[in-house]
Amino acid sequence: MTIALVGFACLLLLCFLALPLGYSTLIAGLVGFAYMRGWDWHAAVTMMSQQIVEIGANYGLSVIPLFLLMGVFIHRANISEDLFEASYALLGKYRGGLAQSTVLACAGFSAVSGSSLATAATMTKVAMPHMRRYHYDDALSSGVIAAGGTLGIMIPPSVPLVIYGLVAEQDIGQLFIAGVGPGIMLVALYMAAVVAVVWARPGAGPAGEAVPRAKRFRAYRNVWPVIALFVLVLGGIYFGVFTPTEASGIGATGAG
Repeated sequence: MTIALVGFACLLLLCFLALPLGYSTLIAGLVGFAYMRGWDWHAAVTMMSQQIVEIGANYGLSVIPLFLLMGVFIHRANISEDLFEASYALLGKYRGGLAQSTVLACAGFSAVSGSSLATAATMTKVAMPHMRRYHYDDALSSGVIAAGGTLGIMIPPSVPLVIYGLVAEQDIGQLFIAGVGPGIMLVALYMAAVVAVVWARPGAGPAGEAVPRAKRFRAYRNVWPVIALFVLVLGGIYFGVFTPTEASGIGATGAG
């Protein structure tokens, strides 16, 4: 236990010294294994090389870069802006509607990227200028984006769920299906929190402009490819048409 705590402390120290996380974990693991084997560096280097090759050749891990690639394709296609515009067309005219629209857009982008960091970074560029234009409170704006970004952890295809499934040897498809309900619940709770904030402080989230009906339907129509891609990927996994790894390849191809 003591050795594990010391190794973890050394890992944090290397990270604080701005050493990339991959190199930090590599050094901590290499030195720790050598120490456990009586400073047998040959065994440590051999084990390190074997682990690198074994993990790099792990077929299950290919699902992660493919889902990330799908998110990159969608980001490059400016789908995030279409998601925000569709959400704004639905809720923007209400008090706090821009913040609620941001939550919905975060949920939609999380459903096709699987990354919390990508969701938060993208929605900051898309939603923050609009909320500042309508004089939203900065605390509410930043809080909504930060909270909405965490939806990428829960809403499939979630990269953390993939990693957990591989480490715990659980069915990734079942984990994806199990994440849908809690993800929807989180979206509803975040939107309810926005309602509570603007009820207590009306000036924190002024109402936006109403969107004309024709423009509103056009905004809805622009997001159907994202919805279709999400249904295809998750539905295919749920009904056993293809595995999560195959679904990630299909999703990346469809997004491209």
